[in-house]
Amino acid sequence: MKITVIGTGYVGLVTGACMSDVGMDVVCVDVNKTKIDNLNRGILPIYEPGLDAIVARNVAAGRLHFSTDLKASIQGSEAAFIAVGTPPGEDGSTDLTASIQGSEAAFIAVGTPPGEDGSADLQYVLAVAEGIGSSINDYIVVITKSTVPVGTAEKVRGALKAALDSRGSGLTFDVASNPEFLKEGAAIDDFMKPDRIVCGVESERAQEVLSRLYKPFTLNGHPVLFMDIPSAEMTKYAANAMLATKISFMNDIANLCEIMGADVNQVRKGIGSDPRIGTKFIYAGIGYGGSCFPKDVKALASTAREQGYTMRILEAVESVNESQKSVMVTKIKAHFGKDLRGKHFAMWGLSFKPQTDDMREAPSVVIAEALMALGATVTAYDPVATEEAKHQLQDRITYASDAYQALTGADALLLITEWSEFRMPNWDRVKDALREHTVFDGRNIYSGPELRAMGFTYCGIGVR
Repeated sequence: MKITVIGTGYVGLVTGACMSDVGMDVVCVDVNKTKIDNLNRGILPIYEPGLDAIVARNVAAGRLHFSTDLKASIQGSEAAFIAVGTPPGEDGSTDLTASIQGSEAAFIAVGTPPGEDGSADLQYVLAVAEGIGSSINDYIVVITKSTVPVGTAEKVRGALKAALDSRGSGLTFDVASNPEFLKEGAAIDDFMKPDRIVCGVESERAQEVLSRLYKPFTLNGHPVLFMDIPSAEMTKYAANAMLATKISFMNDIANLCEIMGADVNQVRKGIGSDPRIGTKFIYAGIGYGGSCFPKDVKALASTAREQGYTMRILEAVESVNESQKSVMVTKIKAHFGKDLRGKHFAMWGLSFKPQTDDMREAPSVVIAEALMALGATVTAYDPVATEEAKHQLQDRITYASDAYQALTGADALLLITEWSEFRMPNWDRVKDALREHTVFDGRNIYSGPELRAMGFTYCGIGVR
């Protein structure tokens, strides 16, 4: 089965690589020649553990190709995944007319940045839908792949129909919803061994196309859940909103623990042993970030407001998360005073979570900006996110080449992202490098009693 993937961003590249790894012939197409040239040299535009090996293996096997020639690439394809990313500063355009010819399915997996009110911006989704309608020459299933609000499929259908009507075409098509559930840092496993594949369809023909596309990923019993389109669209938002709610709830509990003298780590163990609650996403810290949770919580709350309904829990979730990103700064001011001129801080971690270089909505940015506004200076180290951080923080902070170099001359260590290499540092080296032996642990990965016994001042989140 030949597949063409249009767009080589996060979703597109992971999709193309994983599809090729199960034996499909895949061409990933992008108008960005530099990106395609780099991919052909084995240089990936994103960091995702294991992705480079899959790409290299399937390129060598002749199953995965990269090209800027959309028209040639699409010939003979049975499906076209439209995965056009539109992050700021990147060209997300593509020649849809050339790329869609002969395709049986087109996956829309474009970015949907929030508007000022938190609503999802669908201009790219609808532009792609219009392009598809202007280009197809046979029946097609158009499948929204990225997180889009309930009702988007109807808008996609309208854009497709309008484009076909303008051509005087009588071609038929189906619209479906197939939200992605890829976790950054674990996207390969998520795609190859999915917990579930959610498909919103409106016809048996569309369901047959999706069943055939995903058959290689369901042979081991991983379920495909077919449902109506609005339910599929809602499922992704509801899933991310629930996970974000668990995080903000535990952060709120952590803050109360500090006031009451309780230890949130012990509370977490106590409630996590209840199978109705579980142990995942109940770790207190300095807030969530990334491309999904912040955007999706805002977008779902905005969708509800448009319908005259207030998602009171989700609005509280967002509020707690935003304030949680400043908790560490509050603790730093309580320890050093509000005037931080002359103080220097070492930050371990910049990405919003480990195993990714994603800096979107990262707490590190909020914390660094706040410290600099109070007169402090910052040196940071992250295993993979330094280049991304430079786009946001530029040269206003300094960047170290390793964790211990970042500590030199610092008044305190700030643990921001719980990368594995930070879990068991050489505390003697840490103590020698710091001017003041102070550790602010934003992820509660260290033991306060142990560090205090070694002569450190320790401050975690909701722990003693």
